[in-house]
Amino acid sequence: MTTKVDSREVGLVAGLNLFNFFLGTRDLHYGLWQDDLEVCIQNLPAAQRRYSEFLISHIPEGVKRILDVGCGAGGLASELLARGFEVEGVSPSPLLSEAALRQAGEGFRIHQGRFEDVNFDDQQKFDLVMFSESFQYITLDSVFENAKRRLNPGGHVLICDFFKTGAPGRSVIGGGHPIRKFMAALDRSGLEVMVDKDITRETAPNLDIVDQMGRELFYPTFELIGYAFDSNHPWLSKLLRWKYQKKLKKINRKYLSGQRNGANFALHKVYRLFLLRVPEG
Repeated sequence: MTTKVDSREVGLVAGLNLFNFFLGTRDLHYGLWQDDLEVCIQNLPAAQRRYSEFLISHIPEGVKRILDVGCGAGGLASELLARGFEVEGVSPSPLLSEAALRQAGEGFRIHQGRFEDVNFDDQQKFDLVMFSESFQYITLDSVFENAKRRLNPGGHVLICDFFKTGAPGRSVIGGGHPIRKFMAALDRSGLEVMVDKDITRETAPNLDIVDQMGRELFYPTFELIGYAFDSNHPWLSKLLRWKYQKKLKKINRKYLSGQRNGANFALHKVYRLFLLRVPEG
């Protein structure tokens, strides 16, 4: 039986290849846009480096072994390995795992599968379990218990991701657990909150770049392709537009309507960094 390929995986790898070709970046995560950095696509690699530095700066002293859950294309793992940390990854995506191994090296061990389903050796423990823009894909009900089982006594959980604010109206920007549900699950977990930082203001500009790319690159390109197809294959073009009209409307609303921007993100999402600790004793 042929395994169905997740279109989101293909899209992520295609985006990774595109940004690597034009900008020389191998990261998939958001950038951190501080006041001295102009928000433009050319500065995305610098903003992503600042995000990585910000995240790494919150790793507590004494941490040696890190489990990078949702390790993506391996950019952050590569940086951690270069700094002397022992790092293993978890990835449900075969395509991204291949990219991560190319970037971090064959010595980087990846546990293939979802965090909820991976079977670890009972003796295999870590000092820190990290979720960098991967927490939103993890089952909220069991994530903290699963993380604690993987940690040494006094170990830490580092989360850097966005959550839904519960603002009224429908957002074209998907993803994220509701922040109220997350906080309730965190309260039940017994973990101590060591750091809680809101970086929504510094991450929201990423969506302004997405909006700019939609208006100035993707929309004109699709219009040009559509014009050529309509001219050369008018009847087939009408048939395809009719058959896929719902999908085309969805794509237009999500990516080409101008609503996928920083202001909309800041209204419907809150981006937070949490450093949590397992109480000793």
